[in-house]
Amino acid sequence: MFSIDWSIIQQSLPLLAQGALVTLKITITAIAFGMVIGTLLAVARISVYAPMRWLSAAYVNCFRSIPLVMVLLWFYLIVPQFLSSFFNLSPQTDIRLVSAIVAFTAFEAAYYAEIIRAGMRSVSSGQYAASLALGMTKSQTITYVILPQAFRVMTPLLLTQGMILFQDTALVYIIGLADFFRTASNIGKTTGYEIDMVLIAGSGYFVVCLCVSATVTMVKKRLNQ
Repeated sequence: MFSIDWSIIQQSLPLLAQGALVTLKITITAIAFGMVIGTLLAVARISVYAPMRWLSAAYVNCFRSIPLVMVLLWFYLIVPQFLSSFFNLSPQTDIRLVSAIVAFTAFEAAYYAEIIRAGMRSVSSGQYAASLALGMTKSQTITYVILPQAFRVMTPLLLTQGMILFQDTALVYIIGLADFFRTASNIGKTTGYEIDMVLIAGSGYFVVCLCVSATVTMVKKRLNQ
């Protein structure tokens, strides 16, 4: 009967913690910058200026039509030198981590843009007109009236997308970055306990996603009250 060797896992905790830190860095950074870029794209998509609408739509449609694995490989294989120059990175910087963060940010921004745009569309047009009638500019109306309500309505979807992003970070395995999953896998191959470590890694993702799912359910209930 199969049983997990907990002593191996206990010995591997420092390395697993380092891998988990890499996963969290990618997830948190991509969510933060992805939402900022996504918000700008969402606003551009409802702009009265056609070129802004076309450019933002092209960006969103492009990244939503390409597998994430390909985006990761593009940023890692094709543009690492560009990233090093653009961000003025030191030679000691792990270009794989930077490539992964930029790739996830660019990719997730397209999805956040559509979520936020849907939230903005759900706000009554009467509020937009009322804000203008009170003397607010269009930018002030979007910033102080439309976007806050859009984020409130779309919070469950934004949290769900963040959970999906967290799960997708395991794809950095293909560029050799030692995230939580790859670290666990490497430890398993080295020690001969690969099944144990993969199960532990899967359990870690499951627990985090379960907590996020519970949070999403709680938020939905509060919004429906």
